[in-house]
Amino acid sequence: MFRLWAKEWKNNRMLKDITIENSQEDTRTHKVFQALDEVCYAFDLEKPIWLESNIEEFKRHAKTRFGQDSFIERIGFDYLEIQVIEEE
Repeated sequence: MFRLWAKEWKNNRMLKDITIENSQEDTRTHKVFQALDEVCYAFDLEKPIWLESNIEEFKRHAKTRFGQDSFIERIGFDYLEIQVIEEE
């Protein structure tokens, strides 16, 4: 089972959160991108751009934050944080 937890933060307060589960046989990368697509649909967001800093942070900690610089449109929160909380 693969689970990804996504949270919207503003002023050090969590506005929304969602956990996406995926039990399909697929690569970790595909599962992350598929989960992020589901998060963006649920939160009514455009897909964020993965900057080099996001990639490096995600590789090290299985967690990253997407700020305004990762979105083309203006966002109504400080950042979107995603974290892998379970992998098998």
